[in-house]
Amino acid sequence: MKIENTQECFVQLWLRLEHTRRLLASQYKRYCVRNILKEWFGTKATDDFIWEVCNSIVLDDEQQVFGYDVLPSPMLHPRTHRELLRAIVAVALDIGIRKVDAKALNHAYEQAFPDGNRLKSSRKKRTRGV
Repeated sequence: MKIENTQECFVQLWLRLEHTRRLLASQYKRYCVRNILKEWFGTKATDDFIWEVCNSIVLDDEQQVFGYDVLPSPMLHPRTHRELLRAIVAVALDIGIRKVDAKALNHAYEQAFPDGNRLKSSRKKRTRGV
């Protein structure tokens, strides 16, 4: 699997997350960061690699993600998975998490899951004053 910092790659990563969720469920395995990374990277997913990815995930509510925490579906809770994908790309490419193209990642989510929950649902919509 080749990871790049492009929108095309991000679409494939979003779709692969859902595929991995279904695969792990069919194998009666936990859908967590550790199992996702082991499925995607095989023997390259060492404990250090997994720790680095988990340590790079930044959530708004200061919640920490550990390798064994069960993750929700990517379609229903895209924010957690967005941060997971940012961390995976940053660690795999050995770049800073801020160098990951967040706009492309967001657009890729909209392409992969057009009927999924919105990524920015917590933002208030602007209304024009009368």
